Amino acid sequence: MDPVTEEVEKVKKEFEDVRRQTLDHIHSIQEYGKQSVIGGGDVEKTDSLPRLNSLAQDGLKLMQSHQFNLDLLAPQLPFPDDVENFQSLAENWENEIESLRRSLRNANFQAKENVTKTTQKERELLLGGGKESTARRRDLQTKAGMTSAAESITESLRRTRQLMAQEVERSATTLMTIDESTGVLGKAEGEYKGHRSILSQTRNYLSTLQRQGVLDRVIVVVGFLAFSLAVLYVISKRLGVLMMQRKMLDVVKAGMAGRELVQPFGGRDGAVPVQDNAIPDINIPLEHMHDEL
Repeated sequence: MDPVTEEVEKVKKEFEDVRRQTLDHIHSIQEYGKQSVIGGGDVEKTDSLPRLNSLAQDGLKLMQSHQFNLDLLAPQLPFPDDVENFQSLAENWENEIESLRRSLRNANFQAKENVTKTTQKERELLLGGGKESTARRRDLQTKAGMTSAAESITESLRRTRQLMAQEVERSATTLMTIDESTGVLGKAEGEYKGHRSILSQTRNYLSTLQRQGVLDRVIVVVGFLAFSLAVLYVISKRLGVLMMQRKMLDVVKAGMAGRELVQPFGGRDGAVPVQDNAIPDINIPLEHMHDEL
């Protein structure tokens, strides 16, 4: 079977089910109020009429939704005859929905009339004399007391339910708070572990820097001492060379002064000839003549 045809048949079946239920609700509304409150039957619920009206209105809305779906699906059927038949059916459903709305209004009018008649009849029975009227008043009082007790119990149960709901909500809030606190503590623990590892690394870095600082100080001191010794050595060598140069100058000066004081020999004056380029014999160690620099 075609999928569109299957969907149309499904909509048709659901429409029929909803129509049957809606008719039952309308009939119940029409019969509402005929039963006497103080008679031998059971007491009707005061919210029956609004509840029945709500159910009937929901049924009409659901029927209208099915009619709209059928109106959309009918043109998609594979055969033209089926398209025409189901479009006609959709129109019939629309007319039926309008008829049910009118029936619902008439049923509400009938229910109000039934309630009025029943109330008038009960008033006449209560105000009348005799044993039957007294028994009916007593029965009404008993039923009113039972109704009041039932309402009191219902109210107590409602309050208990509200308190339990509040406690459940408070417990849920407490559990959520505990979960959040657990999450926060977990994050704090993770951060603490991270900081702890960072502190350990920092401590290791500080120890390494401290050892490096001691080594650097040792290197600086040793370098300074080596530099100082080198400077002293250079200064001492420089002083030795200067002293040697001064001695050489003194010797040269002394040689020049002795040349001027030589006695004449071999000549007329008996002076010994002296060459100008003669170098006096000076006993200077050779190692002092070497420049150490």
